[in-house]
Amino acid sequence: MTVNSLTLSSKCAEKVAGYEGIKLKAYPDPKTGGKPFTIGCGTTVYPSGKSVNLGETCTKDQALTYLQHDLIKFGNYVNQYVTVKLNQNQFDALVSFTYNLGPANLKSSTLLKKLNAGDYQGAADQFLKWVSPGTSVTAGLTKRRTDERAWFLS
Repeated sequence: MTVNSLTLSSKCAEKVAGYEGIKLKAYPDPKTGGKPFTIGCGTTVYPSGKSVNLGETCTKDQALTYLQHDLIKFGNYVNQYVTVKLNQNQFDALVSFTYNLGPANLKSSTLLKKLNAGDYQGAADQFLKWVSPGTSVTAGLTKRRTDERAWFLS
């Protein structure tokens, strides 16, 4: 049973675009040097279902449209996995988190386990555990997670 059926606020798309940045030309995945190719604010698959290909371009408006489409998908994961009531800020922060890390990471996270147990503060503190894409902490992810935590708690 789904407890939440929240939808994105306009603030969510704006914040995620700020975190992700906007690239108007498709580029390879920094980890693999290849696929998936990414465009806009992190889009790897266009709303049509077609994968992004290296060298493709978009406008800023298209990038924001792609992002909005992507965030709706990630919002559905949040609504599916969270079994306690959320307010709009909690939902938006979790969508941002999930967009950056992927739904599998949310689903298996201690953050989700604590949240679904009703430990909102403990869940908020878990945002700060996700600041390393590998073996080293990055300043950009630390700032993003700190912001997402504050957003979740507001």
